[in-house]
Amino acid sequence: MNDVIPAVQAASQVPSSATAPSVSDTPSRGTITLAATPIGNVGDASARLLAGLEQADVVAAEDTRRLLALAQRLGVRVGGRLLAFHEHNERARTAELLDEARAGRSVLVVSDAGMPSVSDPGYRLVVAAADEGVPVTVAPGPSAVLTALAVSGLACDRFSFEGFLPRKTGEQRRALEALVDEQRTMVFFESPRRAHRTLAAMAEVFGAQRRAVLCRELTKTHEEVRRATLGALVEATAASVLGEVVIVVAGAPAAPADPRAGAQEALELADGGMRLKAAAAQVAERVGLRPNQVYRAALSLRDRQD
Repeated sequence: MNDVIPAVQAASQVPSSATAPSVSDTPSRGTITLAATPIGNVGDASARLLAGLEQADVVAAEDTRRLLALAQRLGVRVGGRLLAFHEHNERARTAELLDEARAGRSVLVVSDAGMPSVSDPGYRLVVAAADEGVPVTVAPGPSAVLTALAVSGLACDRFSFEGFLPRKTGEQRRALEALVDEQRTMVFFESPRRAHRTLAAMAEVFGAQRRAVLCRELTKTHEEVRRATLGALVEATAASVLGEVVIVVAGAPAAPADPRAGAQEALELADGGMRLKAAAAQVAERVGLRPNQVYRAALSLRDRQD
């Protein structure tokens, strides 16, 4: 995600322990390392990122100017050859980076913010490296996806990352309609210019009462986490939205079980010698219904069969 790291975040915010990486932090030769960069606060930079920037033979960056500005704030110097690696040249640059790794050089890949390949360049490179047997490793770190999910207050045990929705209205609506019954918490990236329109589309498709969270400027000075319904978030963003945005939406509630679905099973158990009430209770416990719901449905079904 293309978070802009504010210049007011000084290099002094980096923990002192991160300025002296151990030998194990040194990037491996002949290997491509995907390194996460801060999504806002430079104090989140890892020791392995600092070591990679200083010691990698080749550093491939989504925006070289932003990376150099980040390195300055981190108090490190990019020691290797710096290459631009973005969505417009990713396909062509992939072959060059693979050649560098095959030649025994260490290659560090970074995006503007967060983890490369997650809605940023890097995916094609990893696929190509895997196909050709070139080692790939990760220097993990800040993630806008996990940060937003953790702070949202919505269920975190199961979630789906949906990235950026299509920009065209029709395509966006179709994408949202395909997620109407998704029961996992959903995480979306969105630009501040389109946030209001996207929230409005979500409210129309998912329902205005669906719970959601608008995360803005995560880890930055003006961080804001607004928890509400989709309808309330539409109203709250009517004027304007500033900064980088992550939208977290609660999953759809589980569809209530139909008592009729367990009625036949209860009757079959009863035909095998079990009392119908006991059979209904057994089926109800399995499908998440009350025993009397299944029992009444079974009695109704038996009457129709007779």
